[in-house]
Amino acid sequence: MITLGVNELERSILFYEQGLGLPRMASPPEVAFFTLNGTWLGLFGRESLAKDAGVSATGSGFSGFSLAHNVASEAEVDAVLQQAVAAGASLVKPGQKVFWGGYSGYFADPDGYLWEVAHNPHFWVGPED
Repeated sequence: MITLGVNELERSILFYEQGLGLPRMASPPEVAFFTLNGTWLGLFGRESLAKDAGVSATGSGFSGFSLAHNVASEAEVDAVLQQAVAAGASLVKPGQKVFWGGYSGYFADPDGYLWEVAHNPHFWVGPED
């Protein structure tokens, strides 16, 4: 499971549920869970998640990681990036051919979490057909 500490829970729920179309699971009001392909995404208030971990909620800049969403084609990379931007994300890097032979781009969600949207022609990482 991936859990993101977000600044405005309702805004992030709208972004992921309505903007990106992720299926939301039943959950208590202080957290939101979404089913992903083989895992789950949880959204939890940033202050509350930091308190739970026993660390400061403040911080900025690159957090040292990004999340990735692999899709079936280059056109789908561009479509997901456009969908994210329309839902309130910031385009960080438009879809383009990349050094490892695939095609990818990046957006930042409303809290600045980096998402890579990628098509990897060398292997498929989604569910088996």
